[in-house]
Amino acid sequence: MTYHAKVIAGGKVVIPADLRRELEIKDGDSIVFERDGAGAVTMRTFLQVVAEEQRKFRAMVGPDYSVDDFLADRVVDWPEA
Repeated sequence: MTYHAKVIAGGKVVIPADLRRELEIKDGDSIVFERDGAGAVTMRTFLQVVAEEQRKFRAMVGPDYSVDDFLADRVVDWPEA
C-alpha cells in the first residue's frame, strides 16, 4: 500500500492514521528512519528495532542462553597480586 504525507514547517510530517494504526504507532513513540544504499528510506518504531536485534541475538546464542549465562561469560579471573 502507498501512503502520502506533506512536509510542513519545521520538517514535520504527519504519518497517515491508517498507517499509524497498522504499525501500532502511538503518541510519544520513537521512530527510526534508515536509508539503504539505493536511497530508499524505511521507518520503524524503536521497539520494532529492539525486537529485531533481540531476535538476531537469540539466533546467535540459542534459546537456552540466559542473562546469568551472559554475566558468567564476562567474569574475569584476575591474577593474584
